[in-house]
Amino acid sequence: MAKDEVAISARTTLWYLVFVGFAVNYMIRINTNITIVAMIKQPDMQFTGEVKVDYACYVPAGNGSTEQLYTPSTGFNLLRSQKDRIRSPEQILLSLLHLDLQKQGFEWSEYQQGLILGAFYWLHWITQIPGGILARRYGTKLVFGASNVIGCWMCCLMPIASYWDYRVLVVLRVLQGLVCGLAWPAMHHMAGQWIPPNERSKFVTAYLGSSVGVALNFPLFGYIISWSSWEYVYHFCGVFGTVWYVAWLYYVYDSPAEHPRIHPSERKYIESSLGLSEAKSSTSQRQHAEQPTPWRQIVLSKPLWMTIVAQWGGIWGLFTLMTQAPTYFNNVHGWNIKMTGLLSGIPHLCRMLFAYVFSIIGDHLLKRELMSRTGVRKMGGTLCCLVNGVFVFGLAYSGCNSLLATVFLTLATTVHGAVSTGPLANLVDMSPRYAGILLGFSGMITVVPGFISPIIVGMLGNHTVEQWKIIFLITSGTLIVCGVLYMAFADSTLQPWNSCEDVTSVNISADELEEFNPSQLTVIPVKQDQPTSDDPETVRLSSV
Repeated sequence: MAKDEVAISARTTLWYLVFVGFAVNYMIRINTNITIVAMIKQPDMQFTGEVKVDYACYVPAGNGSTEQLYTPSTGFNLLRSQKDRIRSPEQILLSLLHLDLQKQGFEWSEYQQGLILGAFYWLHWITQIPGGILARRYGTKLVFGASNVIGCWMCCLMPIASYWDYRVLVVLRVLQGLVCGLAWPAMHHMAGQWIPPNERSKFVTAYLGSSVGVALNFPLFGYIISWSSWEYVYHFCGVFGTVWYVAWLYYVYDSPAEHPRIHPSERKYIESSLGLSEAKSSTSQRQHAEQPTPWRQIVLSKPLWMTIVAQWGGIWGLFTLMTQAPTYFNNVHGWNIKMTGLLSGIPHLCRMLFAYVFSIIGDHLLKRELMSRTGVRKMGGTLCCLVNGVFVFGLAYSGCNSLLATVFLTLATTVHGAVSTGPLANLVDMSPRYAGILLGFSGMITVVPGFISPIIVGMLGNHTVEQWKIIFLITSGTLIVCGVLYMAFADSTLQPWNSCEDVTSVNISADELEEFNPSQLTVIPVKQDQPTSDDPETVRLSSV
């Protein structure tokens, strides 16, 4: 059936709003990573005259230094000077109430900073499975939209919470993580209601909004702080999220039948496509529903645990670099907040591009049978863990060489994109039928590094080169050990407990992705002119 000829289809509009929605979701979780640089009280020796001198790699003039020093003529004073800068509503309120404005910044210890940064992930894992259940019951429009907008509205409370007590800020971050965890699994339910089977791979690329959100928001927040004050980052998140939510409420509906403005031809095309798909698979779905989930075999599966090990290492490295990069560039290299934001965001754009390119390479190797499926997955795991660990090791020994530090941090973040062709795809290979359960089980465990890593950084300290060296060596060791274990014991063959009459191959099509959470995957089909029964349609999985 031919597709509708409407200029802008309802499905296209949905794609754009989902893309921005995931950018909003990641905007919420990473905004504190950079604002905390501007919130913390700087040492009294921060400036000599108008030159910032308190960062770890500062070399006084006349000592052979070739480092550029940041003065008002070469860069913006990092944060503390409030002259000629826009005052926030919170500062005005505190002034009227004659309360402490904390003009020099908050006196939070490194440990307290670690609690603030990691708090988002403390309960984030709990709502991974309920998100999908609530979406099926109440609709994705409500669950996804409310999850994002409530998280954004909580951002507006964070400045006043920061002035009140850091523990209040921690509580808000915990609640944010809990609420925002509903968004990812909820969205997949809407794909099943709106997107024809042969378009689902294209639709899932909207999840790339998360990576683009990190890459764009870090520099944006740096500029907002440099022009005004850190409080306005949270206000921007609240306003932008609300604007997105209004558009979401007006343009998005849970199904084509509920949409009042959808073109009749588009609705007919969607419903007929989904109807055919459901008719063909109804018998299979009833058989699936009657057969219990093999929980014991899943929990005791060695290939699954090796994949979880690789995911643990990769996420430890990714979250450490993503969360700590702004603080590292400020405390060690003394870069201003705008440059810190820019250099913290670029690696994530590189990661997204690398994930796409490497997925093409992996698909080519499988399609031409140049490498076994397990071999391709191990190659992806080697890059996202082992090679990643080598680059982080180089970062640990980069010392005061800002160029080397930037290169190693960018490379380490970039190669993590191979996770989609490696460990993530491995979960689907070993059990297409239970891929959703495997991804949920894996996600609940591997989110733990998100809050353990910041606590460790807080305990070790984050001001000197030696402290950061230890932090990066721990991260490097974790990545390398996990990568070696994955290389040695990973297995991508179809597991016996996946056995089902309709599963005849470890290859999967876009239709088979319907039962698992794609919040960590992007699927791009590579169609063949004459597909065979053994390889009906190869899919390319990209990291989000």
